[in-house]
Amino acid sequence: MGGGGQQTESSEPAKCDGVGPGGGRGGSAVYTWEEVQKHCHRSDQWLVIDRKVYNITQWAKRHPGGIRVISHFAGEDATDAFSAFHPDANFVRKFLKPLLIGELAPTEPSQDQGKNAALVQDFQALRDRVEKEGLLRARPLFFSLYLGHILLLEALALGLLWVWGTSWSLTLLCSLMLATSQSQAGWLQHDYGHLSVCKKSSWNHILQKFVIGHLKGASANWWNHRHFQHHAKPNVFSKDPDVNSLHVFVLGDKQPVEYGIKKLKYMPYHHQHQYFFLSKLLNTFLESHWFVWVTQMNHLPMEIDHERHQDWLTMQLSATCNIEQSTFNDWFSGHLNFQIEHHLFPTMPRHNYHLVAPLVRALCEKHGVPYQVKTLQKGMTDVVRSLKKSGDLWLDAYLHK
Repeated sequence: MGGGGQQTESSEPAKCDGVGPGGGRGGSAVYTWEEVQKHCHRSDQWLVIDRKVYNITQWAKRHPGGIRVISHFAGEDATDAFSAFHPDANFVRKFLKPLLIGELAPTEPSQDQGKNAALVQDFQALRDRVEKEGLLRARPLFFSLYLGHILLLEALALGLLWVWGTSWSLTLLCSLMLATSQSQAGWLQHDYGHLSVCKKSSWNHILQKFVIGHLKGASANWWNHRHFQHHAKPNVFSKDPDVNSLHVFVLGDKQPVEYGIKKLKYMPYHHQHQYFFLSKLLNTFLESHWFVWVTQMNHLPMEIDHERHQDWLTMQLSATCNIEQSTFNDWFSGHLNFQIEHHLFPTMPRHNYHLVAPLVRALCEKHGVPYQVKTLQKGMTDVVRSLKKSGDLWLDAYLHK
């Protein structure tokens, strides 16, 4: 699921609750969830989409979105993730057909791991409504103007330096302009990467490569492989690369305690809320802080845990929150202040988030799923607060357990 190029296979086994490898028995076979859940290893992977059972063991290596993101659903129901990541599901099903090995037994529920059937069905009904109302269709003029204002800022900054030189005041002004254009380019390539702008996936890929490659100097494939894993399993250790901090930070409530008990001290984690502020050159300093604060204020203060096999709605809501809507907040965050709606419908064009938000909130209220909305200031302060809390948990475990 997802988009991008090829990714090499990892030798790390996929983590799951089932045990033992297995093989297919033909497209007419029927299976129980217990049987499906056993096939969740790197060398033996099954998954379920709309009650159909697929053996993706070999296909995962050729998956356009990379082996990791699809492997995260081995042994599980992937119906909602499949719908979320593929704008043209009928086209993708052509690739699934040869992988079909059977279906769930009639006595088996459509949901695995004891998930709330009513909640899952209500969310799928909401997605059907979103599609019928055209909320997954983009307005080309919106994104054309957005790209135009990025190119204008780049041209103005370079023009100022070319005509008037590199005085301190002009350097500061141009750094601000370039940091702004680079941050906005980051949000725009994010739109293209999610295939939420153009009808044809190929055009989204081309434009993403232009924006991230030529305007920002980064790799689209690298970004896609990491980012779609984040969307597939947000805030799940070993599956979301955004919470793999390479021992620089300890996050959430459980990882700090695990590190403390093991007496792991790669960094002084009880000071991590302070060294989080360290960064580099002026425009890079501004842009990197802009990017990090916007992306982390929706996730870092939320639940960060190991795999819990939740349904799509609950998993995304436990890992994300929104920031209040305003013209400035929408522009400043690239509409990622609607992080909840973006995670539930990652291919939705950002200008429609505010239209679907009331529907999502109503669904959450119906099923008692917390729907958090914060001010921009609280979102940012919560980043530091959550880092300090995790650092304190690590220190207590390190010293006393």
